[in-house]
Amino acid sequence: MILVLEPNTRPEGTEYRMLTSQLERLPNVSFRVHREVGSEVTVTEIYLIGNTAALTIEQMQVLPCVAKVVRVSEPYRVLGRHKQGDDRASSFDYNGVHFGQDTLNVFAGLCAVDSRESVEAMMKALRDNGQVCTRMGAYKPRTSPYAFQGFGASCLPYVYELAGKYGIRVISMEVTHESHVDEIREALAATGNPTGVMLQIGTRNTQNFELLKLVGKQQEFPVLIKRGFGITLDESLNAAEYLATEGNRKVVFCLRGMHTNMGDPHRNLVDFAHVPVVKRLTRMPVAIDPSHSVGSRARAPDGLLDVFHVTAQGVIAGANMVLVDFHPDPSRALVDGPQALLVSELPHFLDDVAIAREAYEKRVRRAREASA
Repeated sequence: MILVLEPNTRPEGTEYRMLTSQLERLPNVSFRVHREVGSEVTVTEIYLIGNTAALTIEQMQVLPCVAKVVRVSEPYRVLGRHKQGDDRASSFDYNGVHFGQDTLNVFAGLCAVDSRESVEAMMKALRDNGQVCTRMGAYKPRTSPYAFQGFGASCLPYVYELAGKYGIRVISMEVTHESHVDEIREALAATGNPTGVMLQIGTRNTQNFELLKLVGKQQEFPVLIKRGFGITLDESLNAAEYLATEGNRKVVFCLRGMHTNMGDPHRNLVDFAHVPVVKRLTRMPVAIDPSHSVGSRARAPDGLLDVFHVTAQGVIAGANMVLVDFHPDPSRALVDGPQALLVSELPHFLDDVAIAREAYEKRVRRAREASA
């Protein structure tokens, strides 16, 4: 059970102390408090844990400073979309960009930063095509210890400076260790905070629970967490819940294909049919990663690349974010060059995404008409 308190409830207030005093007397029930401090409004939620079945919504609704009571109906207590009384927000804002279950943001960029020239070419193309988000990999976990692992902290200053130059507001950037978060924060401060970063938890670290806890404890940066490549959807959603239980609610869930030869000849079995499933079970915006799902520049007989087709499938299903690889010269990319789209293909890709998004919006309108 979740108690949503009146906005701007103060912990030192008399009513709040009365509330917690009454909660402490509930038999076989403990509670956790989460406060999210915004620029204008502070939201406080109290999670009741234990034998809450005997507690009625009406009974809890009359407690001091309680605005709303939500009965938990999904195993994802914090991020779940619960059936009874849950109209909590399914969106958040970060550095001037809105992320929600009703929005769509494209993060086109380099899977791995390989040179200042590549970064600048990519960001200039994004600016020229009206985009304010990108992906830039500085830390790259690799299967082989001999493969390129990314330039790490050494590339961050010029990545951030160029982001500021070309008006890029949010960069999705994978981290694999808690020290990476500190390096990102320090480099942003040293360059005057010209942009923002969305920390990315890669598929290999989806069940690195200590990393999830550490990243979840900080609320400065939002987090994108990818589905684990060989685990169930439920296990991956519980991994996202680790982030939220530590305090960070600004979480985007990313589908990136499942590791199985059943997906051949694609790199992974595309799982974008789960976009509406994740939106139904949780309040997280849902991202798709078509590049790591397909893994090549294969082209269908109709003239469209498989990456375009797969992206359209996810967008038509309601995806809220697209994480996709581009490069000025894929033959020279140090990571995943064969799957990268050309920077010159960016306008076509964005047009195709817009067509798919329009189709999704028409489908939603038609569904509402049919149920009216």
